[in-house]
Amino acid sequence: MIQILYIGIGGFLGAVARFLASRFIGSYFPSFPLGTLIVNVSGSFLLGFIVYGLTSGRNISPELRDFLTIGFIGAFTTMSTFAYESFRLAELSEIFYFSLNIFLNLFLCIFAVYLGKELGILINK
Repeated sequence: MIQILYIGIGGFLGAVARFLASRFIGSYFPSFPLGTLIVNVSGSFLLGFIVYGLTSGRNISPELRDFLTIGFIGAFTTMSTFAYESFRLAELSEIFYFSLNIFLNLFLCIFAVYLGKELGILINK
């Protein structure tokens, strides 16, 4: 039961962090969903770093791991928002932004997981 509480608290904090980051970044780039992109890339990096860095060779509790990965990052990253914003760009016939948004989110998030993994492995040496 305590594990569920940790995940819930992490989810609350991740959702609030996502809202604040997306709102702040989005205010500077209203025509492109840059806030969602940055949240997805940074969340992917954090997940890679935590899974490969903090848990490899280190003894962190399952509660802390679940708080960070399932709770915080699970609520922080915004795949459903990404899907909606991409659909909306296509619906508005913004094909360039639609394509750019999909490419950047997919490529940069996968690359961010790799970078997080490499940093995690590096600090464990």
